[in-house]
Amino acid sequence: MTRRKVFFLVMSAVLIFAASAQTVTITYWQYYYESKVKLMDELIQKFEAANPGIKVEQVTFPYESYNQKVAASIPAGEGPDVINLFYGWLPTYVKAGYLAELPASEFSKDYFDKNFYPFVAESVQFGGKYYSVPTAVRTLALFWNKKLFKDAGYDPNTAPKTLEELAAYAKKLSKYDAQGNLVVAGMAMQPTGQGHCWIREVLFRQFGNVPYSADGRKVTYADANGAAALKWYTDLITKDKVGYPNFATDDVTAFKAGKAAMNIDGSFRIATLNAVKDLDWGVAELPTYKGIKSNYASFWTHGIVAGTSGKKLEASIKFLKYITSPEVQQMWMEKVGELPANPALSEKYKNDPVIAPFLKGLAYAHATAYVDEAGQRTVMVDAVDEVILKKVDPAVALKNAAAKEQALIDDFWKK
Repeated sequence: MTRRKVFFLVMSAVLIFAASAQTVTITYWQYYYESKVKLMDELIQKFEAANPGIKVEQVTFPYESYNQKVAASIPAGEGPDVINLFYGWLPTYVKAGYLAELPASEFSKDYFDKNFYPFVAESVQFGGKYYSVPTAVRTLALFWNKKLFKDAGYDPNTAPKTLEELAAYAKKLSKYDAQGNLVVAGMAMQPTGQGHCWIREVLFRQFGNVPYSADGRKVTYADANGAAALKWYTDLITKDKVGYPNFATDDVTAFKAGKAAMNIDGSFRIATLNAVKDLDWGVAELPTYKGIKSNYASFWTHGIVAGTSGKKLEASIKFLKYITSPEVQQMWMEKVGELPANPALSEKYKNDPVIAPFLKGLAYAHATAYVDEAGQRTVMVDAVDEVILKKVDPAVALKNAAAKEQALIDDFWKK
């Protein structure tokens, strides 16, 4: 080997080493949802091309085990630098020391007020400090199967507009076999899906109740109006028999398979349903009751893990800014189906027949102030189960639920 070749080999090695020494690698965690994971892979490539000194590794886990992995890894210093979390988990994450406060120089109150819906700013702070930024938000709407509507004699392009109409449609659309077993649900009834949100932030309010005090520390749904709302919901299962929990596996599977004529679901389901061949479906605003509209707003958000520092912190801030930018929010809408977290970007979709109903819902939506999202969800699901499985009076089941949830809230703030 000549001296010139040796020289070039040595210099190449030096340059490669120098480049690698200057590269900062950060890790991003999110739960596995195919359209989100694929898009994030694409976004990481774009980000790395624009920031040659930064590498991003995406790691995903099943939704069911996500929080357990977080609890086991972050305290041990083996977790991510940037993490995706459901907004309802934020109080628990902050209290457990998982999240770092976002730098006020980059993420000020003015930054949130100018770029996000008002409920976002309220939900990403704890103790007056900001801890995360979302890319997208979502609301609920009524999905319906146009073919099943047509088969039942309904206009396939028109959905029920009131709860009274919804119940009437659901009864007519339900189909049973010779033994009386439900084979097509007129309405998917899945409290473990979006059902518990529909009850809490929509039905309770439509029946004249406010589910929580203004500061979120007192449960107030266990009154006569709340009981009437829960009875209306559970009557569809026990009395009208238009659907029941876990029918045809779950509400999403049933709707995709044409086994459920209607379902209450989120805007995040758009991409999933678009991928189903020969499924003709529509979306409408949630049915009203006595003229009252309500909806539930939620979102997944991104935070920086506590302990991230130095070059990794600088890289994490850049990455966080990028994945919540208007450019990415637009891509997220088109490829995942979740709504832009910046209201200015929604103008483009105001006349879209699928997206517009969700956008309209944002105008009157409420984001539940969770302190223990999983625990509070379980409380509402258990209340439904008490009524449909144990034949407990809805008013009694609701009082039981309120007592359990109040204990969760009190315990959180005591600690």
